[in-house]
Amino acid sequence: MKTRFLLLLFFIPFLIHAQENTEGAKKEDPKAQVFESKQSVVIDGKTILLKAKAGTFELKDENNKPIALFGFTAYFKENPEKNRPIIFSYNGGPGSSSYWLHMGIMGPKRIVVDDPNYNQSAPYELVNNEFSILDVADVVMMDPVGTGLSVPIGEATGKDFWGVDQDIRSVSLFIMQFLKANGRLNSPKYILGESYGTFRNAGVMSYLLDRGYALNGVIMVSSVFDLRTLFFVPTEDISYLAYLPTMAATAWYHNKVANKGSDLPAFVQEVRDFTENEYAPALFKGNQLSESAETEIAKKLQDYTGIAANIWKRADLKLESGEFFQELLRDEEMTVGRLDSRYKGVNLDPMSMSAFTDPQSDAISPAYTMGFLDYFHGDLGVSTDLNYSTSAYSKEGFKWDWSHRGNQYWGTDGAVTTLPDMADALSKDPNMKVLIMNGYYDLATVFYGVEHSIAHLGIPKSASDRIIMTYYEAGHMMYTDLPSAKLFREDIKKFIQDTLRK
Repeated sequence: MKTRFLLLLFFIPFLIHAQENTEGAKKEDPKAQVFESKQSVVIDGKTILLKAKAGTFELKDENNKPIALFGFTAYFKENPEKNRPIIFSYNGGPGSSSYWLHMGIMGPKRIVVDDPNYNQSAPYELVNNEFSILDVADVVMMDPVGTGLSVPIGEATGKDFWGVDQDIRSVSLFIMQFLKANGRLNSPKYILGESYGTFRNAGVMSYLLDRGYALNGVIMVSSVFDLRTLFFVPTEDISYLAYLPTMAATAWYHNKVANKGSDLPAFVQEVRDFTENEYAPALFKGNQLSESAETEIAKKLQDYTGIAANIWKRADLKLESGEFFQELLRDEEMTVGRLDSRYKGVNLDPMSMSAFTDPQSDAISPAYTMGFLDYFHGDLGVSTDLNYSTSAYSKEGFKWDWSHRGNQYWGTDGAVTTLPDMADALSKDPNMKVLIMNGYYDLATVFYGVEHSIAHLGIPKSASDRIIMTYYEAGHMMYTDLPSAKLFREDIKKFIQDTLRK
């Protein structure tokens, strides 16, 4: 018995040591990897030679401690001119990777889609992207943690990145550290975000400025800054008002408007005037609105949207977006797109009050996904051993923390907005400019909601004059429409040129 006891004591340290080694091996973090390649793009008849880097960057916290491998794809012009600008670009979600912008408008190649129709199955076509901005600036496509190749490392976990403030911090840290690592601290700097990426942008522009990183310009694509303009919450009218002009533009496109005319912007302005001067006061009165006044408003809503007046009256003059998608083409047993309402698809249940699917997403997602992955692992040479996550939604524990500093009142979240961050940055930096790009047919982040947000920023006219608004006859991803893609490029090129210090 004594011998056995001594043997047990003898082996215990080795067992513990072996267990520690095993646990250590399990917890060993992956290392950053970068895959380099030569790319090119032809723009305005000129060939731009590019050095591409795709992979991961070791992100560190404020105490120099590794917290993530941050995925990116960067395009640098070979033999660049002095002080060449650099643009950091991302999509939104939250929880989406950047492959939409990457293959739609920002990279040297673009996916060909049959806009605004459904696409044929593979093989999908990749072509030279003549609408890219790579002739003017270097581009860095970013994938926030949980998307692309980005993963937490060290002691960090997903919840350290999955939230409004957490996301602003990590994206900003990447931008600052990437600029330093690549010798671009003194380059003209821009950020370009789409959808939730614009909500992020408003926070990032303030976060960076507070740390001495002044941006030359901020580009917002299909924006949202105040979630009240998107949420159809009880007793709140703002979202119904914000959506009406886009609903009307959609009806105009599908020939459901009583007196259409030929000029969409003029028609939209007429709907804006009706919304501000008649629709908003009517909603504000609630059940104090007289029956005759309700009937009059419902008739005008029918004329502008193609939805019958009796349906508007039954809905107390307030239709949610999903109800509109379903109702507009119900008689045709079709539904319209959320991301781009020019698209229409089969209505699976014409009796339902809400749409089941988004035709634009259904139409283009396979082409974008397969085309991008083929390009990523083929042209860019990224190892197929690495799994690119197009979104974070399937990641274990993914849940977004919507709390944001400055939005708390009386011990609770009184708003979900980054408008104060934008106002703060524009007030502190008199040289910063913002370009906001809107799609008339975007029923995901509606342009009138953006206009309301900007009108209520509470900043001096000298600051609000530095916000530029542009509009496109397309949807959330306006660059799927080639005439809009051309204008998209021209507007960004002009914006960059106008914001560069002379």
